[in-house]
This record gives sequence, C-alpha cells and structure tokens, in this order.
Amino acid sequence: MIKSMTGFGRSELLQGDRKFTVEMKAVNHRYFDVNIRIPKKLGFFESVVRSVLKEYMQRGKVDVFITYEDFTETNVSLKYNESIAAEYVKAYRQISQTFGLPDDITTSLIGRSPEVFSMEEQAVDEKELWELLEKAVRGACAQLAESRIREGEALRDDLVAKLEGMLTDVEAVEKRYPEVMENYRNKLTEKVKELLGDTQMEEGRIAAEVVLYSDKICTDEETVRLKSHIESMKTALLAGGSIGRKLDFIAQEMNREANTILSKANDLETSNIAINLKTEIEKVREQIQNIE
Repeated sequence: MIKSMTGFGRSELLQGDRKFTVEMKAVNHRYFDVNIRIPKKLGFFESVVRSVLKEYMQRGKVDVFITYEDFTETNVSLKYNESIAAEYVKAYRQISQTFGLPDDITTSLIGRSPEVFSMEEQAVDEKELWELLEKAVRGACAQLAESRIREGEALRDDLVAKLEGMLTDVEAVEKRYPEVMENYRNKLTEKVKELLGDTQMEEGRIAAEVVLYSDKICTDEETVRLKSHIESMKTALLAGGSIGRKLDFIAQEMNREANTILSKANDLETSNIAINLKTEIEKVREQIQNIE
C-alpha cells in the first residue's frame, strides 16, 4: 500500500452538550511536521494529539484545527468576593463623609461594582474530555489516511506506467547500438575507399578504429544498471510501505545513468531517447516527493 503525503480529513463529534470539530490537511514534507491549533483551555492535550497522529503517518506536514463548544448550563459558577465588596462599602462611605453626600449605599450598587461578582468555569473532567476529543481526532485521521491511500494508489499506477515506458526507451538504446556501430564502420570504409581506393590494405586499421569507437560510445553497463534501477523501483512500488526516501535515492541513480548515456551518445536517435529518459525520470522524481 502506497500513501501520498497529501490529504484532508474532518471529523465532528457531538455528545451530550459538548461538540468537537477536528480538521486536518497534509502536504508533502521531508520529515514529520505537525502544527496544532487548539483552544487554550485544551492546550494540555496537544502532546497526546500529536502522539495519535504519529500512529497514522510517518512523513508530511500536517495542520490540525480543533474547535470545542460546550453547551452545558452548569459549566460556570458565580463567585462573590466579600473582601472587595467591603472595600467598596468603605470607600463609598468615606466619599459620603468627605463631601457631605447622602449615604445611599444599596446592594445593587455594590453588586454592580467591578470584581464583586465574577464568573468562573467549573473544573472539567479531563479523562471524559479526552475520550471525546480522541474519537474526533481519530475520525479525522482515518479520513485523512484514506485520502492519502487513495491518492497514493493513483500515484503508484502512474509511476509504474512511466517506468514501463522507460524500459522501452532503454531497450531502444540497446537495439540502436549495433546499428550505430554498423553505420560507423560503413562510413569509415567508404572514407578510406575514397581516399586510398583500396580497403583491403586498411582492413586492420578500420577494425581497430571501430573497436576504439565502440569503447567510446558503449553504454552496456549504463543500460543494464538503469534497467535494474527501474525494476527495483517497480518492485518497491508494488510492495508498498513507507518508501518515499528509498524511491528518491533510486531516482537519483537512474538520472546518473541517463546522463552518462546522453554524454556517450554520438547518434541523434540515441540522444533523443536519452533526453526523453531524463525527462521521464524528472517527472518520476517530482511525483516521488509526494510519497510517504
């Protein structure tokens, strides 16, 4: 099974008077990089959320957005601060005495004074909250994983098709080599005949020149290695798993062999095939960057 590093997942969990919504989106990244946005009062859950994510992915940049709504009516309490109220009473009476004003302090006046009354949230049951949040997080992770697998399978099929085409190109280079050598020998023979009018005397020299030219343009080793790399990549793709880094290394080796074939090519057709090989390898390398 091949996984892409790109995907999206969303989960919404409503239980009783509490509601969690978890959204996550992932893109390709060299390492595992997670950015979690979570309500401040739930910040202590960030590390365990990160641990859950690691169960579903090994590489990629993931942005996680968590929202929490609490509709309970008993989640806050009213707190009365008697010491602050006493200070207000003392201050109002001092004002009354200092300026000769009526002492008309009332309960409502004190109650409206800042910080006499305050609203406090009740302590939450962390275990209960985590059970709900974990379900929401895992639901989003499962959806994200499913989308990554779906895209990964599409990538695998496309890459295998490209590799099959590359094998055809490599075989074309191998087939072209004897033809290039025969053409070179014929041209050399014609040139000697034109200059000397006697090819028999120069047959040994012609053979030596052909051997030297053959050593110069021979790509047998490169094509054998390139075919081996292509087959290795196909095998890895079909086997699946977390193979992105392995595929990237193989693609680098494939590109090295294609470069050598192009540098040795002394024939337009072979050059065109090698250029096409390099183009396809670059496409493969780009797609591999998105495989976990």
